[in-house]
Amino acid sequence: MLRLALAGAVLGASMLGAGSAVAAGLYFSERGVRPLGRGGAFTAGADDLGAIWYNPAGVFDAGSEILFDASWLHFESEYTRQALLEQRDPNTGQVVGRYLQTFDPVEGVSPVIPIPTLAASFFYNPDLVLAFGVMAPYAAIAKYPETVDGAPAPQRYSLITLEGSAMAIVGAWAGYRPHPDWRIGGGLEVLVGKFVTTAMASGCVPEKFFCAPEQPEWDVLTELAASPIFAPSGNVGVKWLATNKLRVGAALQLPFFVRAPAQLSTRLPVTPAFEAAVQEGSDATVSFELPWSARVGVEVTPVERLAVELDVTMEGWAMHDALSVHYDDVSLRNIAGFPDPYRFPDQSIERNFENAYSVRVGGEYAIPAGETVLDLRGGASIESSAVPPAELSVLTIDMPKLTLGAGLSLHVGKARFDVVYAHVLAMPVEIDAADARLPILAPVRGNVSTPHYVNGGRYSASGDVLGLGFVWSLDGNKTSR
Repeated sequence: MLRLALAGAVLGASMLGAGSAVAAGLYFSERGVRPLGRGGAFTAGADDLGAIWYNPAGVFDAGSEILFDASWLHFESEYTRQALLEQRDPNTGQVVGRYLQTFDPVEGVSPVIPIPTLAASFFYNPDLVLAFGVMAPYAAIAKYPETVDGAPAPQRYSLITLEGSAMAIVGAWAGYRPHPDWRIGGGLEVLVGKFVTTAMASGCVPEKFFCAPEQPEWDVLTELAASPIFAPSGNVGVKWLATNKLRVGAALQLPFFVRAPAQLSTRLPVTPAFEAAVQEGSDATVSFELPWSARVGVEVTPVERLAVELDVTMEGWAMHDALSVHYDDVSLRNIAGFPDPYRFPDQSIERNFENAYSVRVGGEYAIPAGETVLDLRGGASIESSAVPPAELSVLTIDMPKLTLGAGLSLHVGKARFDVVYAHVLAMPVEIDAADARLPILAPVRGNVSTPHYVNGGRYSASGDVLGLGFVWSLDGNKTSR
């Protein structure tokens, strides 16, 4: 799922005036130590506070408890860029030669940052449980080099680093039992945080200056800090305990409508055309929608103490078709050959995202061991990408993914201790340089600009998730089925 982490990243690219900005900071894995151990199949079987993400109807079955877990997403990626070089006739402008250039590969890594979940719930009355919590997305906060062997890094126009970003969902949820066999639930949520992205843009305008778009001396180092992000939303869910061996669940996550202020700072090119140039103003507002998602799951208990679940999920990314950027009098002064001041115009930037689908299967088996109980669990998920290949970049390495998860829990009295390991393998994607559709970021434009695309090449990525969790049940010893 991309939904949460994507919220900040679109801000970064769009603020620079890209013709087709990309999203980023991808949500690389399902979340929660116990649910991830089941491969993310936790819609019908949600019965602890992991339900606040997967199905709020399960909040009722959590009862009175406290949950804390934290995971580390070790993300790695490799990008080998390919670009088309064109030779044009200086008199006619016609292309007279075209060559394919392959750059040295670059690698992206993530810092060692624990990603937490903290939630607590209590019985308001025998049929109603209230919960409060905060959770962060399992996002790949990636960092790439600025240089490779002393030369500017080939991916610098998409991303250098996302370090400094921190986003979370804060919310309140309720689970209600209208009938012994039914649970309904819902929550009010707010996406909050700060997003910081650093990348290069190009100050080259070929029809105005004698330059090439990727000449290092025309590079513009840009940093965007979007804060505060405050986007309300909510989720609803239902569970049906059809028999003691069959549970059915469904949940709907509502969209996030993001309206975020941002501050833009730049280091302008060192060329004579920008020698006296300065930036005036830095305020802007970015508006876009992050889509809804829907889950349906069925959990069966074929034998005593064994629960197996199958889930199907759809994310409505097709609604994310554009984003709007309003600049609050941001301008550049003293650029040779341009109006003074040169004001950044408002933009509506097209997106071409697609709906994403996933299938998850997982389960757990409880083994009594004297005064304790040991739960063993495992699962897998297959997920499509919401980002069309032509729009892919290191800022959005979101390819079709396979996730394999395994975990265990140890119940000791009212306490439960959880551990998970999951491996996320993204399917490599290769974009022909002629099919790439991500243009170079350009804060300054001429009257007629030919797009210069910078996202061709081969992408690969993988991730490993290690997590620990602790649950304290105020209602007594509660074990998995």
